[in-house]
Amino acid sequence: MRRARFAAFASTALFLLALAAGPAWATEPKALVQGDMDKALRTEIQRAVGVSKTRPESRVDARRRAREAGESAIAVLRSEGYYDYQVEPAVGDGDAPDAVVKITPGPRSTVGVATVVWDGGPPDQATAVAALKVLALPPGAPARAADVVGAEGRVAAILRGRGYADAAIHTRKVVVDHATHTVQPTFHFVVHDLVKLDGLKITEKGHTRIAFIQRLAPWKKGDVYDPKKVAELERRLRDSGVFDAVTVALAPVEQAEDGLRPVVVSLEDRKPHTLELGGGYSTSEGIGVDGQWILYNVLGRADTLTFTGRLAQIQQKADIELDEPDFWRADQVLKVGGDVFGDATTAYDDDGVGVRANIERAWNLGDRDLPTYALTNYVTYGATIDLVDTREKTSINLNGIAQGEELKLAIFAVQGGFAIDRSDDPLNPTRGWRLQAEAVPTYVTGDRTLPYLKLDAQASGYLPLGTDAATVLALRVKLGSILGGDIPSVPADRRFFAGGGGSVRGFGYQEVGPQLSDGTPVGGDSLFESSFEVRHHITGPWGVVGFIDAGSLGPTAIPNFNDVSIGAGVGVRYDLGFGPLRVDIATPVTRRKGDPLVQLYLSIGQAF
Repeated sequence: MRRARFAAFASTALFLLALAAGPAWATEPKALVQGDMDKALRTEIQRAVGVSKTRPESRVDARRRAREAGESAIAVLRSEGYYDYQVEPAVGDGDAPDAVVKITPGPRSTVGVATVVWDGGPPDQATAVAALKVLALPPGAPARAADVVGAEGRVAAILRGRGYADAAIHTRKVVVDHATHTVQPTFHFVVHDLVKLDGLKITEKGHTRIAFIQRLAPWKKGDVYDPKKVAELERRLRDSGVFDAVTVALAPVEQAEDGLRPVVVSLEDRKPHTLELGGGYSTSEGIGVDGQWILYNVLGRADTLTFTGRLAQIQQKADIELDEPDFWRADQVLKVGGDVFGDATTAYDDDGVGVRANIERAWNLGDRDLPTYALTNYVTYGATIDLVDTREKTSINLNGIAQGEELKLAIFAVQGGFAIDRSDDPLNPTRGWRLQAEAVPTYVTGDRTLPYLKLDAQASGYLPLGTDAATVLALRVKLGSILGGDIPSVPADRRFFAGGGGSVRGFGYQEVGPQLSDGTPVGGDSLFESSFEVRHHITGPWGVVGFIDAGSLGPTAIPNFNDVSIGAGVGVRYDLGFGPLRVDIATPVTRRKGDPLVQLYLSIGQAF
């Protein structure tokens, strides 16, 4: 029965993916490329010529296509260094013949001697040597036009990157010698003076503190101009999310004082607050709505103050958090907050209040040339204090009556962790990978006293099939362990649970793992979860997904694989522009007595 249920869902997923492939439009080249040439060159020319969904309608139409194909072929030949070519547009026989372009590439020209001329005087010796090195046009190399233009751009970048901010490309002269089949490029540059930086000149439409902005500049007065540092200041300001417009640029030369050039910063505050609403639904967790009221730049330090409310069948919560960016150092955020919460789950009920403080430091794996990654890689550490009243069932007696306990606890925890995100999209990744891990040493006091360490880690990967990434394979694995505390000593709301839309689909919330005789989840000291998805884009905003989830809980700190719960299903995705709307339906393959046959999940964003 279980095998039949799984086969039915797998067949449904494959059927949807087959439908998604759809028919392909037949196309043919606009013109046939003829002639003896290198395979790679032929492919490049044919790509430039292009394709058409229709054949020529007449000889006139074929002749026009052949002429256009010849022009495209000449552009490719010259760009690849073939200057002694012969290109002949032609047409075939008949009233509606094929368009043809006959090509004889001739010998490929090579680079002769590339020369750099410093009009108005050279830069310092080290910069001049570096500029010649980045030319990368050795004699005898193929004389590709892109390589010549690229060499010119690299020299300009070296000059500006070494402090010659006003360096400019003057002229470029390229001589083609048809007798020797060589190309002699000569580059002319105007270097101007070495630029040294002053402080900031700030034009602000808002109430951000000037001292805060000045502290973000990653240079000292008198430092040699570095465009990466100027760009870094702009990134830090933009990353705060509190400005509608940010412009950071070197002041013009006429604004220099005592040989120093200031950097001009222009800021415009965004609207002072926003309201965000969200929600989700599943047959196991019920309906839930969330709201956030966000205030920007309250303290004038590019800060955000967020009020959050959640109202759901299994959780109610009110939260406030202040985020202060670039706290003590750049790319480091201080997060201070508190909440009042209540949970009403199948496994336990609780009510409490808590306060927390965390430092979140962005990092980029040591690669300063990839600033985008600095936004998604973090190291975090901090502490929380929660005062909690928990209620849970602990056993069922011989008469079938539940026995339980109520505990009033003070829970002190510190946490440290990291997150690395090398995927291409936070809500709808199609390639790359993610890794995150956390360690939470915890001390419980009150009606119960217990120290323990909670560890968990999760990795996910995304592999596109084909250049258009229409089909993506996605995999997730999560492991968790509690050291120094067994069940039931660890408070119920701090144990591991599994099951539900963000865990093992097909099972209800918390319904994976050991249970009391009446079906009440017990939780575990260890956790294992995994998910595999095949995501396929059909057309427009629509996509489909087939998936298999698995998970288990164990009574010891080592993850237990003896009783693995497996769920499978299919889903539909609708792209909202910023992320997909997700609708999944799943069934428990390893169904136990009392488990529902199917579960439905509705939310925004991919499952992982």
